[in-house]
Amino acid sequence: MQRTRSAIKTGPHPISRAFIDTLPVMFGYIPVGMTFGFLLVKAGLVWYAALIMSVFVFSGATQFLMLSFIAAGTPLPMALFTMLLLNLRHAFFGLSLLRKYGGTGMLKPYLIFALTDETYALAASALPNESIRKRYFFFISIFDHLYWIIGSAVGALIGAAVHVELAGLDFALAALFTVLVIEQWKAVRRLTPFIVAAVSGILSLLFIPHAYMLLAAIVAGVIILLVLRPRNT
Repeated sequence: MQRTRSAIKTGPHPISRAFIDTLPVMFGYIPVGMTFGFLLVKAGLVWYAALIMSVFVFSGATQFLMLSFIAAGTPLPMALFTMLLLNLRHAFFGLSLLRKYGGTGMLKPYLIFALTDETYALAASALPNESIRKRYFFFISIFDHLYWIIGSAVGALIGAAVHVELAGLDFALAALFTVLVIEQWKAVRRLTPFIVAAVSGILSLLFIPHAYMLLAAIVAGVIILLVLRPRNT
């Protein structure tokens, strides 16, 4: 990390520096994006829907979630609201980038749109020289975005060309969120949010219609955590 920071401070080439720094993201985004594109085609959508979705949505967890909504026939307003809640975390951890993204002018709307967990990690730890700062943040955002687009398009094309049903591949969404839960546990190390999420999910699954189950679980979990917050601070 120290080597990377020093290179960013002195290096005059923001494109090459951004490409090198985003290589770990590339090795993650392309395979996962391919899985998304493949599953999208197997869900009955045309291959270029993966391309369009990755260009204009660009949120891995949300895009996988959209596939489950499509399969379940979830009403559009409910699906949109649930996805909004899922991505609401970006509004909070993005606040720490206000100073770094300051003065980026016309690039700022795209920097905000392209902010993912991985891009945030790179931007938050980077100390670019002022002369390359704007371009460096733009290029790490565009590179990460391109990796996801390429992965999604390739996976969708493979799914359209290969007419093979792979048993268990539809479990990719559950596996993705399992990984996210593990990462959250490593970051938080507190049982309360996970117990609340589990209880809210189970009760919603038992008593709420399937189309509204996820939304009910998210809303219930947020309310319970807000009520419990003063006791845990």
